[in-house]
Amino acid sequence: MQANKTSILVDASKYIKDLKEKVEEAASASAAGDSTSVRAMAATVCKQVSVSSVELDSNSSSSCRRRGFRINVSMERSRPGLLVLVLEVLEELGLDILDADISCADHTAFRLQALGSGQGESMDEQMVRQAVLQAISKCMDND
Repeated sequence: MQANKTSILVDASKYIKDLKEKVEEAASASAAGDSTSVRAMAATVCKQVSVSSVELDSNSSSSCRRRGFRINVSMERSRPGLLVLVLEVLEELGLDILDADISCADHTAFRLQALGSGQGESMDEQMVRQAVLQAISKCMDND
């Protein structure tokens, strides 16, 4: 039992040390104003941005179908204004948000799961994903 507790403490200590290093890297990149480093940190901090295409029923009695996108964003740390920027880019793309589950607060994890309805046939998953990544990068640049 004692060995198990020791192992947990060693793992927790190592994890805390890794987090401190990430914070120091982010602080030094921010202080230096190096946008390339900030973008690299955005890629590191952003654990997951995924977009998948889904079929939406516009009317249950009709055979008419609309195209939609399921958008998932998961980050270790939120930034002030991140949610607003993400929602703005989705609006600029012409996506209507039909359903969303969002969890965000300054300096804590950021989670967004949304279902959006797209208007244009030319819109695809990669376009939506790229727009969300650009919003995250813009927010990191402003931070």
